[in-house]
Amino acid sequence: QVQLVESGGGLVQAGDSLRLSCAASGRTFSTYALGWFRQAPGKEREIVAAISRGGSNKRYADSVKGRFTISRDNAKNTVYLQMNSLKPEDSAVYYCAAQATAAITIVLPWYDYWGQGTQVTVSS
Repeated sequence: QVQLVESGGGLVQAGDSLRLSCAASGRTFSTYALGWFRQAPGKEREIVAAISRGGSNKRYADSVKGRFTISRDNAKNTVYLQMNSLKPEDSAVYYCAAQATAAITIVLPWYDYWGQGTQVTVSS
């Protein structure tokens, strides 16, 4: 299995940027496709972005397309989420997740491993 630990969350103002990081344990990081999800109070957890094993293929939720960028550095066993032009509606707990079922997927139940989450709060 793989263990995931998110970091980089915090309190920012609308229009600011944040970069979230998710560090993974193990030597088989490159065998996992990854995703970022978020969950706001009272809402279901939703996909934010997904990335394939090698990082060539990416998918984004419409709500973040053009503002967020997912990337990975397999040499560092880390996946990132660069968040620009943040809006109050982006406020949520952000989770990284890993799966080895598909080359890339936005289907939440397919993700087998999850981090603990990091809080992102965007004030207006």
